[in-house]
Amino acid sequence: MHHDETFGQALRRLRGTLSVRDVARLAAVGKSTIGDLETGRRRPTPTVAAALDDALDAGGELTRLAEHPPGTPLLQQVASLQHGVAESLAAGPMTGAALDEWEYTVARHGRSTRWRPEQQLLPELAADITDLQRLLAHRHPPQVRRRLLLASAQMAGLMALTLLKLGSHSAARDWWRTGRSAAAAAEDRAALSWMYAQESYQLYYCGDLEGAVELAARAQQLAGGLPCVGPALAAPLEARALASLGRREETAAALLRAESALARLAAEEQIASAFGYSESQLAFHAGNAWTHLRETARAADEHQRALELYPESDRTDRTLVQLDRAVCLAVGGDPAAAAAAAVEVIEVLPEEHRSPLIIYRARELAAMVPAARQTVPEVRVLREFLALPAG
Repeated sequence: MHHDETFGQALRRLRGTLSVRDVARLAAVGKSTIGDLETGRRRPTPTVAAALDDALDAGGELTRLAEHPPGTPLLQQVASLQHGVAESLAAGPMTGAALDEWEYTVARHGRSTRWRPEQQLLPELAADITDLQRLLAHRHPPQVRRRLLLASAQMAGLMALTLLKLGSHSAARDWWRTGRSAAAAAEDRAALSWMYAQESYQLYYCGDLEGAVELAARAQQLAGGLPCVGPALAAPLEARALASLGRREETAAALLRAESALARLAAEEQIASAFGYSESQLAFHAGNAWTHLRETARAADEHQRALELYPESDRTDRTLVQLDRAVCLAVGGDPAAAAAAAVEVIEVLPEEHRSPLIIYRARELAAMVPAARQTVPEVRVLREFLALPAG
């Protein structure tokens, strides 16, 4: 072991001329994980450290570094100092500038959900929520407390969304409940409407279509005619759930409400953010609804419009749109082309963006191919591709 060498440095040295792909295959971990460990962006878990130690025949060196990183006592001292400063600041009066800074932080996290991988976003959300928790533990004037509660509600919603995309449905449900409580305590109907709209997406992806319709309707009712993001999010989700249930006329009516809600939004809310809703999202959601109804021509128009409007950085939604296109190919009687398109769109996606949500949609596509066509080579490739472990 080299003196004061970090885990990442030791991993890079031990890897030698082996490629990241080779080491990933030997240790059964993701390539992105190895890259993050070598650059220090991620800390090794005991399981990953042991797997890499065995793969590289390191004789326990990596396992020991994971358990006892160099400089640990000093890092612990620094962390303790930071904690103490944060506690002291939380105990003091909240200034207008401090509240503005929190609202900016929440808005920044909302924007970053459109392009950052969930694994990167999660620890930052957790750290900021911890600081908000410290602030809420102290007494504040009513108006200050209301703004802190609203920030907490929005951060709880972002945490729930992130956990949902990572496939942690139970944990996400807990955070929705916390977010609703904070929004209600802040007496903010727009925030509560947004919370119900976002939670309806979880029910939709969990297959509770009737429940998704109910929460989407609740979001629109809570807004009470107020031009806010909640109804703009909820109406198209309601349309997608209704389309999945085969209720065409109600789907069309919900899409009309979605167009109306989007038109009423202020320009600063028609943005790429978890706290906004945009024309590109409506095109994606409308295309998805028509895809579920097997109206492939109408769906194709919306798919094309969505791909023209979405920036390349919005990987998740662009991929879901392309998977809907593949579904339409399968509906049109060409499962081979559908399967090939699905594999292609996921293969070009960086591993850190291959969320459980995307894999779930691709598996839906594989499942809809008739049994007699499951042996088509392209379909078999898709099924084998999706059977691989994450990463």
